[in-house]
Amino acid sequence: MKLSEDYTEGSHIIQSYEEGNIVVNSQCFTKSFLVSNTSLNENWGINDIEQMTHEHWHAIIKLRPEVILMGTGKKLVFPHPSTYAPAIENGIGVEFMDTRAACRTYNILLSEDRFVIAGIIL
Repeated sequence: MKLSEDYTEGSHIIQSYEEGNIVVNSQCFTKSFLVSNTSLNENWGINDIEQMTHEHWHAIIKLRPEVILMGTGKKLVFPHPSTYAPAIENGIGVEFMDTRAACRTYNILLSEDRFVIAGIIL
């Protein structure tokens, strides 16, 4: 399923989503990754939202995003609020959704020139 047009030259745009693979800027990913307007971490190493520790959250917070999207896989999973407390304490919005919805939402926020970071779990 094609998700979006190219909104911003130089940005990391999610072009398509199919269960098990996602295309970002013409590159196919079959493992989880972390993506923002200006960066792409192909070796994120998170395969389940429950693996996220405060250290993982602090690494994302250092980038100072406006919002953090977490695509939790095929199904929506809400982790305990204490796990993502560092983001909330820093005034950064955190949204959890299934990965398909996270891909769509990421592109919408990107098109609005928002500084968004998405953790995409496959």
